[in-house]
Amino acid sequence: MGALKGNHGKIIKALKQNFQADVQVHSVERRHGRIEARTVSLWRDIAALPQVDQWAGLKSVIKVTSYRYPLKGHAVFIKRPAVRYYISSLDETVEAFAKRIRDYWHVENKVHYVRDVTQGEDASRIRVMPLPNIFASARNLALNLYRDHGFSNMAQAQRKAGQGLELLKALFRMK
Repeated sequence: MGALKGNHGKIIKALKQNFQADVQVHSVERRHGRIEARTVSLWRDIAALPQVDQWAGLKSVIKVTSYRYPLKGHAVFIKRPAVRYYISSLDETVEAFAKRIRDYWHVENKVHYVRDVTQGEDASRIRVMPLPNIFASARNLALNLYRDHGFSNMAQAQRKAGQGLELLKALFRMK
């Protein structure tokens, strides 16, 4: 299963015009100061989709429409829905696809949170290639070393590693 992004403009345009849901599932979650209503729709009869022959093994198209309502005190602010499309060669139920997509974003958000909040990645002013890739690799190395050393709290691990050489030597298995 893969997400369709901006570089797939022709198929996304075709999906916006032709998508016909065979089945869908709805969910509502209240977390992190917002309510999110999500509809996952599945389209299996994709023969009518233009250029479908260009996607070998394609069996289904999934459309996720999500409404996020940030809670500000007692007021709910309504925004436009976010619509994402996915293609898959799997033959699964709409509930299984919904779970796969939700699980993926759960992991993605968890990793992004650590890299942004703990390591300040989004605030980094490094923009000239190849430095962003080098620093991303260094951040990943640090996180993997912390995890390998038994830390579950990355912020705590980073603070302790910055307080002296003993933990750094242990992380790099130096004597």
